[in-house]
Amino acid sequence: MHIPDGYISPQTAGGLWAMMVPVWYTAGHKVKRTLRQRQAPLVAIGAAFTFVIMMFNIPVPGGTSAHAVGGTLVAVTLGPWAAVIALTVALVIQALFFGDGGILAIGANCFNMAFILPIVGYYVYRLISAGSSPRGARRWIGAGIGAYVGLNVSAFLVALEVGIQPGLFHTANGTALYSPYGLSQTIPAMMLVHLTVIGFVEAGVTALAVVYLQRARIGLLAGEKAAAPAAGPRLRPLLIGLLLMLIFVPLGLLATATAWGEWSPEDIRRRFGFIPEGMNRFSGFWSGILPHYGVRGSFWSSVPGYMASAAIGLAIVGGLTFLAVKLIHRTKKSD
Repeated sequence: MHIPDGYISPQTAGGLWAMMVPVWYTAGHKVKRTLRQRQAPLVAIGAAFTFVIMMFNIPVPGGTSAHAVGGTLVAVTLGPWAAVIALTVALVIQALFFGDGGILAIGANCFNMAFILPIVGYYVYRLISAGSSPRGARRWIGAGIGAYVGLNVSAFLVALEVGIQPGLFHTANGTALYSPYGLSQTIPAMMLVHLTVIGFVEAGVTALAVVYLQRARIGLLAGEKAAAPAAGPRLRPLLIGLLLMLIFVPLGLLATATAWGEWSPEDIRRRFGFIPEGMNRFSGFWSGILPHYGVRGSFWSSVPGYMASAAIGLAIVGGLTFLAVKLIHRTKKSD
């Protein structure tokens, strides 16, 4: 669901960057008011979780692949604005270090996945679970439905942003300058996969995680007290869960196909017989420090590189998110 550089125009990318600036400001302000400094490790774990889960690529009909995001789960447990911060850090690191999603398109990817997805998912969850107890069934049902809706709204916006490009930006003879796929192609392709497969994966992961949190009494759901005598939620079970995800992350290599709409310019040439001028100019603007998560060669030979990339990314995302939350709270005295 990432938009690579070259698939949308600088005007579209710039507009979505501009839209995210007040969102990031609001997120920082809200996190400063609603989360305490000692909750910074939880936000860091949430960001690391979203980074790792996006590495579990799943084969989908049509010969492509897709992945869950986990944004609604972070929003349900830590609040929607903390999820905005967590997902933003994860997406920026994906683009900077691994070339997953474009540098120029960071604003677009953050708008779709770090803002719309968790905000929509969270408020659907709130609507369904309103008035229920922390351990009630409506909590995990609402979280699952919210995750499904949030992911699909986000996917629809990706399809819309990419699909309007040929009509808005083209040469005098009508040749697309950026994405050559119109709305009649992007919307069915994106929505079929997310409505029938990935949306249910996102919903299942989110609902099961909430059930686990309810039974473990970790203390992350609103109104719930942690079973441990410590004042805050217990981190050990969450860290163990992250470690297990890291161990199994090479399963994401089983999906060898590229996600729909994330093809290289050469792939586009093979499909359409030409590379759009704007795509050729901006695609590959930055390939990352460890392009494609260090994957090389056959499945088994690429496992170490993929696991190493996951571990590096997890550490960087978690560490930077922790520092970001700490920095947000340090600005209190200057407000």
